[in-house]
Amino acid sequence: MYNYSITSVTPNNRFAQNKIKELLAQEDIRLDQNLDYTCAIFDSQGQAIATGSYFHNTLRCLAVSSKHQGEGLMNRIVSHLVNELSLQGLTHLFLYTKIDSGQLFSQLGFYEICRVEGNLVFMENRRDGFQSYLDSLIPAPAGANSIAALVMNCNPITLGHQFLIEKAAAENDHVHLFLLEEDASIFPYTVRRQLVEEACQHLDNLTIQPTADYIISQATFPSYFQADSEAVIAGHSLLDAKLFLQIAERLNIQKRYVGEEPYSKMTATYNQVLTEVLDEAGIELVIVPRKTQNGQAISASNVRLAVAKDDWEFVEASTPATTLAYLQSPQAAPVIERIKSCLNLTHH
Repeated sequence: MYNYSITSVTPNNRFAQNKIKELLAQEDIRLDQNLDYTCAIFDSQGQAIATGSYFHNTLRCLAVSSKHQGEGLMNRIVSHLVNELSLQGLTHLFLYTKIDSGQLFSQLGFYEICRVEGNLVFMENRRDGFQSYLDSLIPAPAGANSIAALVMNCNPITLGHQFLIEKAAAENDHVHLFLLEEDASIFPYTVRRQLVEEACQHLDNLTIQPTADYIISQATFPSYFQADSEAVIAGHSLLDAKLFLQIAERLNIQKRYVGEEPYSKMTATYNQVLTEVLDEAGIELVIVPRKTQNGQAISASNVRLAVAKDDWEFVEASTPATTLAYLQSPQAAPVIERIKSCLNLTHH
């Protein structure tokens, strides 16, 4: 009855992209900044009537024109995206959607992991996916009473990160460090984990835990159906906090440590939301003042900038010796090239 075909839409196809943006706008959705692939169904007049995209293994920007609801177009879009991802070997998929769309996607084989009321639902296509993740977490040794957690990216690990980890380790029987696994950073996960392990090898009460796809960074959190940047931050913070509560319950975590970020409104909002949600569950959020170097807070972004400028004196003063040793080794050449390329300093 409906003989519409699905078309792949490249970023430089301005006409098709504009039609997709028009459709998304009708559904109060914006085109997300992080997309690897987009497809759409167009009618005979060239109007986009259904669309969908993905970023890594998350489905994004899914919409069907209100005039074409009930024609099975969303099923076709999702099936197409699932097939495209399976060709890349990606079979464990996730999506974020509005609360009122959750029921539709549950009929398409997705299961709810967590929801933020009035905001969004986080779903996956495996019934026991999140439970299997919880089962994979390594518990603290028997006898550990005070148990804390940290969530970090460490891109790369700095003396600031190390200070925060050491403080948590000194004040608790055991610490779980959740190191973001998503490779949205300049330093690949394998490198970041290696550098964290080397910098923290003197701590015998630390466990580095996997995050899989269940703890995500602000950088890749979807913003396409959020009203504004405030709503994006609040949505991400609430989702992160609610997921963390389930992890904390499994591992008997009583405290979560975060670094203070007095100059970042985003981080201030994030910490405020975390405080409220965790406090309600009886978990203390410990906000630690940032370690400084010459009056300036040590940050991974400043370290990357120093690497780009070959300012090794700054890098040495801001990172553990093991991080410096890696950065000055031949293995770091691709990472350094990427840093310089991202900061447009390749030839400077």
